[in-house]
Amino acid sequence: MLLKNRWVVVVVQALLILASLMTAWLLRFEFSLPHFSLLLQAAPLLLGFRLLAMRRYNLFHGYWRYTSVRERRSRDDRSRVLIVGAGSAAELLIRELAHTDYEVVGCVDDDRAKQGVRLHGVQVVGTIDELAAVAAAYAVAEIFIAMPSVTGLRMRRVIERCQASGRKFKTIPGLSDLAKGRVTVNQLRDVDVEDLLGRDPVRLDLEAVRRHLAGQVVMVTGAAGSIGSELCRQILDYAPAKLICLDQAETALFYLQLKLDRLKYRDRIEYCVSDITDGTSMRTLLRTRGVQIIFNAAAYKHVPLMESNSAEAMRNNVFGLLTLLQAAEDAGCERFLLISSDKAVNPTSVMGCTKRLGELILASRPSRMRCVSVRFGNVLGSQGSVVPVFQQQIRKDGQVTVTHREITRFFMTIPEAVSLVLQAFTIGQHGNILVLDMGEPIRILDLARTLIKLSGNSEAEIPVVFSGLRPGEKLYEERFYSSERLLATPHEKVNRTESDLMDWASLRRHLEDLLQLTLSGTEESLLAKVADIIPEYARYRRPGEREPVERLERSPIADTPPFVPAEAGD
Repeated sequence: MLLKNRWVVVVVQALLILASLMTAWLLRFEFSLPHFSLLLQAAPLLLGFRLLAMRRYNLFHGYWRYTSVRERRSRDDRSRVLIVGAGSAAELLIRELAHTDYEVVGCVDDDRAKQGVRLHGVQVVGTIDELAAVAAAYAVAEIFIAMPSVTGLRMRRVIERCQASGRKFKTIPGLSDLAKGRVTVNQLRDVDVEDLLGRDPVRLDLEAVRRHLAGQVVMVTGAAGSIGSELCRQILDYAPAKLICLDQAETALFYLQLKLDRLKYRDRIEYCVSDITDGTSMRTLLRTRGVQIIFNAAAYKHVPLMESNSAEAMRNNVFGLLTLLQAAEDAGCERFLLISSDKAVNPTSVMGCTKRLGELILASRPSRMRCVSVRFGNVLGSQGSVVPVFQQQIRKDGQVTVTHREITRFFMTIPEAVSLVLQAFTIGQHGNILVLDMGEPIRILDLARTLIKLSGNSEAEIPVVFSGLRPGEKLYEERFYSSERLLATPHEKVNRTESDLMDWASLRRHLEDLLQLTLSGTEESLLAKVADIIPEYARYRRPGEREPVERLERSPIADTPPFVPAEAGD
């Protein structure tokens, strides 16, 4: 196939040479053809010399736009680098490096058609599998990865080859910076775990998202958190009439304001320090601002911490949600989206149970609003997540703590998760539980070892220590219940579940009992009630394994009674 393509290029080049000769002859003699026999004699000579020259300098490849006559001199004081990739990103990087103390000695690329090709004088000297040998042969000091669109699987392979070479390596920014011509030496950065876990780019129906958000008044709760702040940033791209960023954490909200104030439409943002469990405050806020759409990302999320604070987890994650839903209903909001978690599936933790209760509430509660739950897994780089914890342990502790050798988790990057949440928002119908495609689960031990290597250390220097599963933690997460039917949606990365759920009248009675136990029950009685509502949770608990907790004197939401609209009935 490559040979066939090469002959096509040769034929095209020959035709172009003959056409240029004919055009030059016509221009010289004012569009007449005198000395035609001389022209016929000269044509084969010119054609032969040109084609031989092109073969000598390996120009039968079609990459003429990267060919230059720049003089290349080697200096002893320049650091020799090898570039992985031979496409547009590599070409931009080579141009930029020409004016620095780096000397590019070659490129490697898996495309056989590019072997031997020169980009601004820099030759493609091998494949990625040959990277270590090439680096040694050319005495390379550092490797730059110029593959901004590569998938996670291919990037892991590239990193393995770079690690095998024993050289330092860095990568260039993503496609957006490449498209804007902003690939510079200063933007080269160390490879991080997001590069290794990256996926094929998520293709969003941007017009559908814009149609649902443009000109709307949108509120994001938990706005200062990792997911909430990215939600705010992406929502701004779709020109809402107003964006309300709400969080009870004042300092975190202040830093969010500093970040968002640099963006377009910053004059449409309002920052509110408030608590979703305060029904009176929520109703006033929603009515006076005319909020139409709510993204609820406000929740406690740390599993072991919530195991010892179960009543507070219920108060905030479950009854705070109910309070916010009722306030939104009273204020005439139109749409409501709940951020759920894969920990809601067969939950072993209090936090997972609160998320499952949230899903059940939105799925069965009658409402004028269109209410949707979106379920996804761990988010790379979010506050308190495993990656920043591991990175801190590597820097400060000299070891990495993993709970179990076989523990796995689903991972998504923050932008990817939020983009899919917005897409799910446009797809979901009332009561839907939507599940995002998170790819294959990642073994946490492999993640820890990768981070150790990327830090420039070995496991001998930074050992992995196994501490045992923490309270509420399980070995692997699941995306669906066995009783759930998985249905497709218009977006390939978003699925919908369907199952037989508890009716609202029954669920409401359970919730009323749960509220009383949250206010004045023991921890054991509270969790027993949770197991009544979520039978799957009962399988993971042993009776009597928890001690009673202190009674709460008064619930912050005790004065916001009905959790169901008056007109909805039983």
